[in-house]
Amino acid sequence: MASPSVESAAEAFAAIALAAVACDGELANLEIRALRQQLEFRTPYRHYSEKTMGDLLDRLLAILRGEGLSTLVTQAVSQLEGAQRETALAMAANLIHADHIQTPEELSFLSQLAEQLELGAERATQILEVISVLHRDSLAG
Repeated sequence: MASPSVESAAEAFAAIALAAVACDGELANLEIRALRQQLEFRTPYRHYSEKTMGDLLDRLLAILRGEGLSTLVTQAVSQLEGAQRETALAMAANLIHADHIQTPEELSFLSQLAEQLELGAERATQILEVISVLHRDSLAG
C-alpha cells in the first residue's frame, strides 16, 4: 500500500497548519485547539463534518509520523499557489504565536517555510511582522 500524500490545496493548507504546531516536537492542546479554530472558519473546512475533519488530520498525522515534517511541508507547498501561499505562511505564524512562546525551532520553521513558499524575502518579512504585531501584548505593563 502506498504512503499517504498531500493531494490538494485543502489538504496542503491543513498540512502547513499541522506542521506549524508540530515543528517544535510537541502537539500541545492549546496548539491543536488553535489549529482547529484556524481551519474551521475557512472554506472548505467549515463544511466538513467532525468525521471528515478528523480523517483529514489523521491522514496528515500519518504523513508527519511516517515521512517526517520536511516531507509533509514539501508535499504541501507543491499544492499551493499565489495567495494561498501567503495565507499559509500567515496562518503558520499565527499558530506558532498561539501559546505566546516562540522557540528557536518554531522560528527556524517559519524561516524555512517562507523560503519554500517562494514569496520573496520582503513579502515574507511583511507577513511575519504583521502577525508578530498582532500577537504583541502591547497593553502589558
